[in-house]
Amino acid sequence: MIPNVDALRDTNWDIVVVGTGMGGAAAGYALARAGKSVLFIEKGFARSSRSLTGAYAETFFDSEVIPGMQHRRVLAAAGREWCPLEDISGNRAKSFIPFVGSGAGGSSALYGMALERFFPSDLAPRQYFPDVPLTTLPERWPIAYEELVPYYAEAEALFGVRGTQDPLRTAAASALEPPPLTLAGEELFGSLQNRGLHPYRLPIACEFVTECASCQGYVCPYPCKNDSARVCLDPAVRDHGSLLLDGCEVDHLQATSERVTALECIRDQQRFSVRGRIVILAAGALATPAVLLRSASPTWPEGIANRSGLVGRNLMRHLIDLHAIRPNTREPSDNRRKELAFSDFYVHDGIKLGSVQSFGRLPPDALIAAHLQADIGETAGSWAASAFRLARPLVMRALKPIIERDLVLAGMIEDLPYVDNRVTLTPARGIRIRYQLRAEAVRRVKLQRSLIADALRPYTVRLMKQAENNERIAHACGTCRFGDDPQISVLDRDNRAHDLENLYIVDSSFFPSSAGTNPALTIAANALRVAKGILQTWR
Repeated sequence: MIPNVDALRDTNWDIVVVGTGMGGAAAGYALARAGKSVLFIEKGFARSSRSLTGAYAETFFDSEVIPGMQHRRVLAAAGREWCPLEDISGNRAKSFIPFVGSGAGGSSALYGMALERFFPSDLAPRQYFPDVPLTTLPERWPIAYEELVPYYAEAEALFGVRGTQDPLRTAAASALEPPPLTLAGEELFGSLQNRGLHPYRLPIACEFVTECASCQGYVCPYPCKNDSARVCLDPAVRDHGSLLLDGCEVDHLQATSERVTALECIRDQQRFSVRGRIVILAAGALATPAVLLRSASPTWPEGIANRSGLVGRNLMRHLIDLHAIRPNTREPSDNRRKELAFSDFYVHDGIKLGSVQSFGRLPPDALIAAHLQADIGETAGSWAASAFRLARPLVMRALKPIIERDLVLAGMIEDLPYVDNRVTLTPARGIRIRYQLRAEAVRRVKLQRSLIADALRPYTVRLMKQAENNERIAHACGTCRFGDDPQISVLDRDNRAHDLENLYIVDSSFFPSSAGTNPALTIAANALRVAKGILQTWR
């Protein structure tokens, strides 16, 4: 039960957490468990309010089109973001709704459950790009890899991670065993080994219950997916007296020159303020800088915590392609699981690329066809999109066996930060992005495509190019980076905003580099580290 606005206005919480994804939920849970009063504010809705589970939101649409204004309620009910952002990267502005979570668990409610540690070398990123001009890639992170190790272990235990040892790593594997490989997965695993590669079982935060459908891209209806809502948010509320205020958007913050004094919120078209001794932003690398920029005031003319001018800048995303493989086995095999990965191309001949791992099953044929139609219309014009619409039934028929049978690998490539790749605000105070690939990234994408094609011979492989498309914005990060120097960073090594004694940011905004594998475990581990630091300095 949500208290009335007057009760919220009169309460001074120990901690107010904005966003319930991997960072916000993990930090809030650790603080609630230590006895602090914690208010979680979530733009989307609680689990009990999400009526659409077990399938992509698009399967509930009343028309086969890309998400639009008429689909906002469907997206919200399915735990998805429903507000479009504006992309001004090309010759003309365009709007799209990013595929991110909005609701209890944030994007972790939709994620494929892969929880990988970064490599130690990921925290010293400049060594692989010594001569790349203009990038703001630092020599190293302000914390050492060894500082994260105990929190990696804690997060892996908390989320019940199951996997096996990567032969190319020295870090210990999860203590929990994954289920046996499927027939097709076993075949691909052996083929990769025969090619001289080093596959391993991808670490997955999944209970693998009897009904498990490996729910990637949508909310799981079973007690199976270990997302941040199930693992952190629910017990914080149920067992430790925290409160979840869902359906509530933080419009902006109020602050003196030294501390945040209030969060200005909107819920059910009603505006009100809440207060906390400590404020933790974890709304995601797109929304968190937008909140700070919307908080401009005479004291903070460029936005709160933005004396460096870097809030919203250095936007990164992973560059991801999909490779659909037709297995040789004719036995029925479930292609929904994310079963394996290999890191042989993480660094190739001194060139930093990234991880290759199972993607799971592709989205429904209608959704893929809709995106193809939109992409064709964007690149070739409306006449081409109209022609595609006529051929759409044939395209969907061709897609069906690929979706239902093929194994799909995702090639993931590290992105580099540049100050002009950034998040800003539209005139209506919405989110606007500008992001362009540099030539060095295009070369690395081409190299990884070639390496994966060679590794998958003699399979029949279909390459689905995604890396160049901003609408496939995956694992956005870097927009409020941490560092030791207030002139070139937004946060300090403890993830506290420089010059503000009570504002912390624990989503992927803090990354000064993107690394080349999934960010979720690093976000959760760092959030646990930050929470411990807050407790140690509590006054």
